[in-house]
Amino acid sequence: MEKFFDKYTKIVQRTEPIKYTGTVTSVNSSFIESLGPSSVIGEICTIEVKSKNTEILAEVISLDGKTVKLMPFSTTEGIEVGAAVVGSGHLLEVPVGEGLIGRVVDCLGRPCDGKGDISCSDYYPAVASAPAFLTRKTLDSRVSTGVRAIDALLTVAKGQRLGIFAGSGVGKSTLMGMIARNTDADINVIALIGERGREVPEFIMNDLGEEGLKRSVVVAATGDLSQIAKIRAAYVATAIAEYFRDQGKNVMLMIDSITRFAQAQRDVGSSNGEPPQRRGYPASTFNMIQKLLERAGANDKGTITAFYTVLVEGGEMDEPVSDAVRGILDGHIILSRQLQERQHYPAIDVLPSISRLARKVNGKNTLKAVQRVKAWMATYAQQEEMIIAGVYQKGNSPEIDEAIEHHQAIEEFLCQEEYEESSMEQTLQKLSVLSGIEIPPEEYTSQPQFA
Repeated sequence: MEKFFDKYTKIVQRTEPIKYTGTVTSVNSSFIESLGPSSVIGEICTIEVKSKNTEILAEVISLDGKTVKLMPFSTTEGIEVGAAVVGSGHLLEVPVGEGLIGRVVDCLGRPCDGKGDISCSDYYPAVASAPAFLTRKTLDSRVSTGVRAIDALLTVAKGQRLGIFAGSGVGKSTLMGMIARNTDADINVIALIGERGREVPEFIMNDLGEEGLKRSVVVAATGDLSQIAKIRAAYVATAIAEYFRDQGKNVMLMIDSITRFAQAQRDVGSSNGEPPQRRGYPASTFNMIQKLLERAGANDKGTITAFYTVLVEGGEMDEPVSDAVRGILDGHIILSRQLQERQHYPAIDVLPSISRLARKVNGKNTLKAVQRVKAWMATYAQQEEMIIAGVYQKGNSPEIDEAIEHHQAIEEFLCQEEYEESSMEQTLQKLSVLSGIEIPPEEYTSQPQFA
């Protein structure tokens, strides 16, 4: 009987019996100022829109005496001076539970896929702290992404955090879809931040697919929404991933993109009067990136393996957001426009990419095979112009001859059709054949046995 009333008890506990109210004193296209209510930074308030007979949600972003500055999650259209502002008494929380799996939600965790309400009675705070460092488990097992170039040469540990650095249109969404469909993680949580409206259903239907959606939660905040909505979508996705991690699951979290998250925070900081520091970005932007990315990883219950996409137009890897993200994460995967133009998919540029935990989660023979293949790739890359121009003569260098001999086989190994599946065992078997180094079956497991 207690379980039957449990969800109603939780609703009552979350209901604020005393409502604090204020009135709108100023409105512009980005934020609202009001006299009152008594509130705290991050509190969610409702603002009445008389002309539409409705209400919108907004978040408190600064306090100055009795003046409250709020940023709405939707448009400010229709809001009048004198409109009522009511504090909720709560910071943003997201409903969590098994009912989220297979659903698409907005930046507040509300369903937006037309499939009805989500039956979740538990709530997690959208803004939370990272796990205490002494509770983090050692990352000693690997996760399969189903992408050969990653699983073989850039192996990822369960609980590792990596960046996917790429320009627009180079295949980030396709790569994310491949990982979501083929990974051996228990569940995917995917955040689409600042995407065009048409790109969200395209990703869900084409890149993720029906099978991928069955084991995923998608959080979407399209480009036409307010900046605070884009920021909170990343936090909501991370909170959902944290919930499933706390249930003992291995979660795959993908956020596309951290660049748009950073740009949104830059605009919020500017409207809040923060001085710009690095190319227009205020200090709060990099502080928020650090806090968001630190929340992923392992705790004493489960793991969150995270991929964050970063937009790098023109290959500018040292611009402020790219530089900050690369310094925080445990590795980076670079997608190359040159490879994409050559119809090499996925367009992963293996040599400048790195997984800092690959050596910890691969067996000895696997590491030897990886080193041999990468050495061939590096040698070929160094001599490519001479080889293509016909300047190099076969027999001048055994190392270059080997690199040329294996180049085509390496290219075929790294290229993978979008819907081609490749388990870790299949990938390592092909790597063994390619490298000529035998990889024993005990190294196929997620925790390879070291001899």
